[in-house]
Amino acid sequence: MNSAPVPADSPERVNLLGFDRIALEAFCVRQGEKPFRASQLLQWIHQRGVDDFQAMTNLSRELRARWADTCEIRPPAIALTQQSLDGTCKWLLQVDDTNRIETVFIPEEGRGTLCVSSQVGCTLACSFCSTAQQGFNRNLSVAEIIGQVWVARRELGPDRITNIVLMGMGEPLLNFDNVVSAVQLMLDDFAYGLSKRRVTLSTSGVVPALDRLGEVTDIALAVSLHAPDDALRNQLVPINRKYPIRELLAACKRYVGSDNRRKVTFEYVMLDGINDTPAHARALIRLLSHVPAKVNLIPFNPFPGSTYRCSSPETIRRFSDSLHQAGLITTTRKTRGDDIDAACGQLVGRVNDRTHRRIRLATATS
Repeated sequence: MNSAPVPADSPERVNLLGFDRIALEAFCVRQGEKPFRASQLLQWIHQRGVDDFQAMTNLSRELRARWADTCEIRPPAIALTQQSLDGTCKWLLQVDDTNRIETVFIPEEGRGTLCVSSQVGCTLACSFCSTAQQGFNRNLSVAEIIGQVWVARRELGPDRITNIVLMGMGEPLLNFDNVVSAVQLMLDDFAYGLSKRRVTLSTSGVVPALDRLGEVTDIALAVSLHAPDDALRNQLVPINRKYPIRELLAACKRYVGSDNRRKVTFEYVMLDGINDTPAHARALIRLLSHVPAKVNLIPFNPFPGSTYRCSSPETIRRFSDSLHQAGLITTTRKTRGDDIDAACGQLVGRVNDRTHRRIRLATATS
């Protein structure tokens, strides 16, 4: 006997958007259905972008009616859409009554990259990152993480997104379980069907969680390095005090294992007079000489209140040339979306900061 219908606005309604295959199969079994229903639901929800159970025509009418009464497919709501002159698109997404996150789509020739957030704000306090200055409220749920992909596909069309990078607001490895479930949906052939090389997780270096990640997936890895030694990285990326560079690089080697084709991308923001000298370049070369690495140099993107400046184009070119000549694969990231504050390090959203970081920063600088 079925239970009474749950009202449409009831918090008890189950949001199926946040279920990966394992969770969705378990849900179907609990509902007295066969596990194969999970594949059908994944296709309707993620491949076709359907949020109306009545449109799921390969399900029985009785099943559609029952799930419509007790379940929902609810992504974050778009609060604002901004379009850059270079084609970059940024969405401000409402995730609850007080918090908003940002998601960015970067179109390029032959590819389209979606930058996805994993937390409301960030617990880390990297000094060059605008997101970090906003403080932290909470982790995003699976539905809120994968919902960014769902919304972007609905807005852009199903074929525009070829790559996903977990490089938005937050440290993905500090929201481990929800991020892994969302990644499984990104990779699932019945959901978004992306290859492991087209999904990249960026971390500041949470070493124990990085080892856990290697046990469940081998998606592409990017590491926010930004300094060639512990003294400087302690200032720029404070988590380095807990997991210093030597431990981080050892974890990176463990992650890629013995596969010579795999490399870790080390992100290095270029800060004028801070980490961009020839001596820094030589130190970085020595540091990465025995690591399967490629380096992504990122011109610093300014934000209000920051004391940093971006290295000059000539300084960045010389730094890049030094790494190239030493045999390191090196690229310089093209700044995209800076006119709408959608460039790397500029995402802020709206964070109900329970860490009071903004208050502390304002007090310290007053």
